[in-house]
Amino acid sequence: MAYVATRGGEKAIDQSERLYRADMGTIDAGRVAEIRRALPWLIDRVMGEASLYEADLAALALAQSGGDLYEAVLLLRAWRTTQPRLTIAEPVTQDKLFTHRRISAAFKDIPGGQILGPTLDYSHRLLATGVLEGRPFVPAPVEPASTPAPAEQPSLAAWQKAQGLVADPAREDVALDDIPDLTREPLLFPAKRAHTLQSLARADTGGVLALGYSAMRGYGNAHPTVNELRLAEAEVVVRHPRGTMFSAGRVKVSQAEVTSKGRSGQLDLGFCATFGWNEIKVIAGATLDLNAPDAPQNSPVNEEFFLYHTEPVEASGFCIHFKLPHYVTFQSALDALRDARAKAAASDAASTAPAPARQPAVTEEVPA
Repeated sequence: MAYVATRGGEKAIDQSERLYRADMGTIDAGRVAEIRRALPWLIDRVMGEASLYEADLAALALAQSGGDLYEAVLLLRAWRTTQPRLTIAEPVTQDKLFTHRRISAAFKDIPGGQILGPTLDYSHRLLATGVLEGRPFVPAPVEPASTPAPAEQPSLAAWQKAQGLVADPAREDVALDDIPDLTREPLLFPAKRAHTLQSLARADTGGVLALGYSAMRGYGNAHPTVNELRLAEAEVVVRHPRGTMFSAGRVKVSQAEVTSKGRSGQLDLGFCATFGWNEIKVIAGATLDLNAPDAPQNSPVNEEFFLYHTEPVEASGFCIHFKLPHYVTFQSALDALRDARAKAAASDAASTAPAPARQPAVTEEVPA
């Protein structure tokens, strides 16, 4: 690509960054703590797209970037690359998740029951303008249930497999060292199943929503029904170097399964999961996963299309790079434009020039 690096004007460049920092003011631990406390759903989104679960660092990235999500994700991913990988956690299964919210749009009654959990799905969207007039918005206290729901809920897909509604492929055990890792391997097509789910897990929420919405509106081959949506905490169990297993803590996760009638007489499932609680992303991502197998090459729900175009750091970086000087390519385009215009003008002049006058024929007299 023929663009040149920005050189010279070091003082101006330094001052431009200082101006950006000055607009945000001093960043201290208090501001970071307030961002983490006040914006938990935004923190979850940044952690998911950065593929790093660390709420304090996500809040710091938001504070340092002034709330620019793409810059915050880039900061967190860059920091992530400096950290060693100590171990690989044990697999997490749905029935072992500490569940806060679990609903299904496919069935009214599901094993374990519907658990609404924290949501604004059924609330009026009214702006609390009184806050600006000095009247704080104080939420009503939560009334605990007489009988709390079980912390762990069964997998709805497992019940469907037992009923013969969903195919139950044989599970393949993979050695820990052989688990595909998108952060260390290039994304190649056709993509590995693990790479597809890893890409969706850290994909840009807005991009996944846009392309997932296109599938819902008819650009996909299957219309989704939410089979199960779950917000939960997953226990991270790792093996100590001495061989003992222990819990390293819990991380918030969200996952969605969407379903559609398949060609084989059973239901097809699409799946997506990510760090943090982000319902929109996992529903849209599961819709893309559901539609990907039969999507035509030029469709927005084709796997290659949506995996490439929902990668936030690469996409934002490519967009931002257009701000760099492109003097060489632009001047080349201008030279080509001027040359084409000059040739067109010369051609027009030649076609409109008057034809030269015809001279009378000269005959030679032959003597008698």
